[in-house]
Amino acid sequence: MIRATLLAALVMVGTCAAWAAEPGGTPKQTASLTKLSLEDLMNVNVTSVSKKPEKLSEAAAAVYVLTGEEIRRSGVTTIPDAFRLVPGMVVGNIDSNKWSLNTRDWPSRFANKLLVLVDGRTIYTPLFAGVWWEHQDLVLEDIDRIEVIRGPGATLWGANAVNGVINIITKSAKDTQGGLVTLGGGTEEKLFGEVRYGGKAGEHAWYRVWAKSFDRDGSVDAAGADLPDDWSVTHTGFRVDWDASDADAFTVEGEYFDGQMEQILLVPVDVAPFVLRLEDTANVSGGDVLARWVRTLDDDSELALQVYYDRTKRAEAAGTEERDTADIDFQHRFRPSDRHDIVWGLRYRTTADELAGSSVIWWEPAEQTDRLYSAFIQDEITLTPERLSLTVGSKFEHNDYTGFEYQPSVRIAYTPSPRRTLWAAVSRALRTPDRSSVTMNFFSLLDPTTGTFGSYGGGDLDSEELLAYELGYRVQPSDRFSLDVATYYHNLSKLTSWDLGMPAVDPGPPARTVVPITPGNQIEVDIYGIELAFNFAATDHWRLRGGYSFMHYDPTLPAGVMDPGGVATDESYPPHTAFLRSSADLSATVQLDVVARYVDARPAADAPSYVGLDARLAWRPMEQLELFVVGRNLLEDQHPESIANVLATERGEVERSAYAGVTWRF
Repeated sequence: MIRATLLAALVMVGTCAAWAAEPGGTPKQTASLTKLSLEDLMNVNVTSVSKKPEKLSEAAAAVYVLTGEEIRRSGVTTIPDAFRLVPGMVVGNIDSNKWSLNTRDWPSRFANKLLVLVDGRTIYTPLFAGVWWEHQDLVLEDIDRIEVIRGPGATLWGANAVNGVINIITKSAKDTQGGLVTLGGGTEEKLFGEVRYGGKAGEHAWYRVWAKSFDRDGSVDAAGADLPDDWSVTHTGFRVDWDASDADAFTVEGEYFDGQMEQILLVPVDVAPFVLRLEDTANVSGGDVLARWVRTLDDDSELALQVYYDRTKRAEAAGTEERDTADIDFQHRFRPSDRHDIVWGLRYRTTADELAGSSVIWWEPAEQTDRLYSAFIQDEITLTPERLSLTVGSKFEHNDYTGFEYQPSVRIAYTPSPRRTLWAAVSRALRTPDRSSVTMNFFSLLDPTTGTFGSYGGGDLDSEELLAYELGYRVQPSDRFSLDVATYYHNLSKLTSWDLGMPAVDPGPPARTVVPITPGNQIEVDIYGIELAFNFAATDHWRLRGGYSFMHYDPTLPAGVMDPGGVATDESYPPHTAFLRSSADLSATVQLDVVARYVDARPAADAPSYVGLDARLAWRPMEQLELFVVGRNLLEDQHPESIANVLATERGEVERSAYAGVTWRF
């Protein structure tokens, strides 16, 4: 009760100040968040739903757009933390440099049904079909927007786009001209800095180069003692955009990173207490380069060709991954008639790895090359002009684990007026087996009270299947208020399970009981929920944005089958989450942003419910200079948010923190 009262009071500090200030203008900078009308926000073009520009208000999917200005003003310093501002996304820190993250499913560090892209480049690793979030970073001011589709997007994006699609879209080099330098530090963000410069290379070409580095403090244990999970990473990159003609546009961009993450691995051993606490350093590095050509044939027709190469290396005590990925993607959009808007495409991807294991985890074979061939076609059919449209399509893929797969969807959108859209969708999506689930071997502790170990030897698996039913409604009843409601029912079947064999005594030394484990597809889960998002322009200089989500699990786990990751328990996810954000221009030079969020308890992760509060105060004494101070998790000294369910690491709790910084634009 005390926390809730304090939370309300702190949010009202920002909101009441905004009412009182009524400034005459906004700082001279990129368009202020509070100055964008709700009409502008509802009509922003999104591309992730249909692989073509369409108004957010008319998209037949549960899509949410997080603008670059929102990210900048939120004060977040990492990409995963930005997703805390998206309704339906569940984000939790495992320790200082690891996150659990997901939507419409239980959050996990190795969530494998969420497809994430940066400018069209897939950033998941085929090692476990998830994302090493600690590898990903950008100059956050260079992000134009993040489009988040909650729900399946497999018809266009393919396997692993099951629970959702996150598309991080950066600004054109044309829109980042001039220089930017940011420096700062604080209690947890010990030191950070970034520099970016953009210029012209001829009459119709633009470029930017950038570098970013940080040194972050570790988390604490439940008693408040410091843990050795500090980390530091440096990223550098470039982007070039060239308008070669009225019809042809080229983009080339690349990045390189190098860093170290301290961590504590929990390793199974043969003697009591059967777990070794091992302090370790994960050394990570990698880079990528992407090239894209877009030819505009007419207003409703274009060709696009994209290629990229990506290399990553991660070395830690548990094992080493070196991976090279090459991808080529072709897409064509055209309108054969007034009623049909067709987009189709072809893709080929190859990924080669070299994996080195340890005494508790290894892969057979240690080197492998996987190939993916895919095609898709989608037709948006206009049934009634500007009122009713039907979208049908399917993705067709061939992978090295399960062979040929297909993933169709049907979507319908009814727009009775420019400010109202009702949509519905039925989709089938797949999560194909990954490298680890098929070829990994490991030795794990099943029961610490008896010293019983499990021995996993990989094996054949089918694709995990989703059949999704969705219904949504968007409405803007006034110039100052908009509401977005999405409901869903997901049936997940053939989820990965562990079949336990007969225990046997290994004479050692020392003697131990070992249970053989083989993978299967015997878990089924029904998931249903609702997600709400609203936008309220209280005044011309004060904006409220918020969201709420409810999700419920109904798992089915056959007798004698083990759940490897906690997917079959209704205690692995927070049923209720909510956030409220207040963005106020207190004067022409002062901005105040306050974000409050509630996350329900996760008993399976030993994580109680919590209320978090973040605040950012910024002052721009001159056009080029901005000073800011940020407070994070202001309501508690510390709290736990998640645990590592696979490849166990010691959990760290999130601390109250503050940092300050300065940005100079020239």
